[in-house]
Amino acid sequence: MELSVVIPLYNEEENVSILLARLYEALGSDGYEIILVDDGSTDHTVHQIQLYANEQVRSISLKKNQGQSYAMNAGIALAVGKYIVTMDGDLQNEPSDIPRLLNKLKEGSYDMVTGYRKDRKDAWHRTLPSRLANSLIRSTTGVHVRDYGCTLKVFRAELAKHLDLHGELHRFIPVLAHLRGARIGELAVHHAPRLYGTSHYGLNRTLKVISDLLLVLFFQKYWARAMHLFGIIGLLLIGAGAVVLMYLVSLKLFGQDIGGRPLLLLGIMSILGGLQLVSFGLIAEMLYRLHQQKHIEIEKITDHEQISSGKKPTFQPMPISARQI
Repeated sequence: MELSVVIPLYNEEENVSILLARLYEALGSDGYEIILVDDGSTDHTVHQIQLYANEQVRSISLKKNQGQSYAMNAGIALAVGKYIVTMDGDLQNEPSDIPRLLNKLKEGSYDMVTGYRKDRKDAWHRTLPSRLANSLIRSTTGVHVRDYGCTLKVFRAELAKHLDLHGELHRFIPVLAHLRGARIGELAVHHAPRLYGTSHYGLNRTLKVISDLLLVLFFQKYWARAMHLFGIIGLLLIGAGAVVLMYLVSLKLFGQDIGGRPLLLLGIMSILGGLQLVSFGLIAEMLYRLHQQKHIEIEKITDHEQISSGKKPTFQPMPISARQI
């Protein structure tokens, strides 16, 4: 199996049959699989994907709506292809772009090629927040991808299966791939207006994106050196608390009552909070080192097996999982 196409679906009952027809037309009759993931739809999407399910079209049905990232991750976990494609199920991504993305990945020796919607067919109230989000993510992470919101991407399977998507992290896939040392390419793709159904994105998604951006920035800057973040903040708090308490002690020496001063409580709380942050940084550092040591041991075992079998050892980037923190 060379290619797996993973498509999360949420209330897209009218689009399933058209989407499959376009995929068959673009990809031919064999050499690939299509994985349709129903993300707890409340319409007849489940019935539609079960209706078309066969050896080539596989289906997953989540019991409740978990979000696009979770649904995408579930499909990727089931995929068996050497290359994995992700795309939306709303007919706004063109399946005819998949061979172009795959060829670019192979010819350019990339680990991932992401599409960017050169001529978006969405209303301004969707394109404007998307442009602002793209600019914010590029400026804060330093990973310069034109369109973080484009779902149409192709990956090497070994990269896709270690992304560990959840929350709203599908928007940050290029950053997560960059953290693993992946080579990322870009290609302009077509974008069509939505024909059926309604968009599932609203303003309430903005806060989720911002919180996930903070998580990604932590991965990028402090995952391997958590003490540099928590330790520095903790030491600053301890220092500030010590200064406050020294000031209060000097007042006590001159006969003033300090027992009822709010500064006393502030100084004590600053020191205690600083100690907690330093302790948290030490624990995070130890967990990271244990995780790294375990991964190195697994790599040694894998390389030994490959050498014993006559295969050339291959480098596997260390998986970074939020669930392992």
